Amino acid sequence: MRKSIFISIALLGTIMGKAQTPEERGLQIAKAAEEADLGFGSSIVELKMTLKNKNGQTSERFLVTRTLELTEDGDKSLIVFGSPKDVKGTATLTFTHKVGSDDQWLYLPSIKRVKRISSNNKSGPFVGSEFAYEDLSSQEVEKYTYKFLETKGSLLLVEQDPVDPKSGYTRRIVSYNKDKGYRIEKVEFYDRKNALLKTLTYTDYKLYKNKFWRAGTFTMVNHQSNKETLLKFSDYNFEADLSEDDFSQVALQRAGN
Repeated sequence: MRKSIFISIALLGTIMGKAQTPEERGLQIAKAAEEADLGFGSSIVELKMTLKNKNGQTSERFLVTRTLELTEDGDKSLIVFGSPKDVKGTATLTFTHKVGSDDQWLYLPSIKRVKRISSNNKSGPFVGSEFAYEDLSSQEVEKYTYKFLETKGSLLLVEQDPVDPKSGYTRRIVSYNKDKGYRIEKVEFYDRKNALLKTLTYTDYKLYKNKFWRAGTFTMVNHQSNKETLLKFSDYNFEADLSEDDFSQVALQRAGN
């Protein structure tokens, strides 16, 4: 009897060991993070963007971000700059897709025109910041392949490789906090030569509606240019009840005027 129990335990360990590869565990973690944030509906938040050049000189911009959660496809977002004067009215509309390239448009008030951002330009800088246009997309599970790397305390490190061949990144290393609803604490971005390009750190987290974690500060550091972009968020408004009509090209132009 004892022998059979030991055999059963050994067999169970073998089965469990084979049941989940690093790729499967990485995908499972990404899905857990997605599940933890489902149901927020829509949100509006004001924020301050601080740009710092390699010499330490800074400039500030103020903007508003609106987000609409969609379950059939990726989320939609609208970003509008309120100041300073040289960027006031500039607006970006993003339709994230779970499969295929995202749709993005940029409204330029100086020429009063909407410009479509091509897939080849998604890796370009977003309005002079260290964020790329592709960084504005929502975190859809289908956009990457996954590989679990290691556990560091409460953090689970997962490698994410973009499915889109036009991405500016070969991979990202994402740190999830398993004790805090699988919220993301840090992302390391590697360029097309597989060299570390940028690190994005999420801090000053706040819990909304007893479920939704939102970071109050994003810090994006470009290790190759020695530039930084700091985003400071005000409190999120989850009661705005936004609809798809608020995320059309007409809405994009209206927001910029």
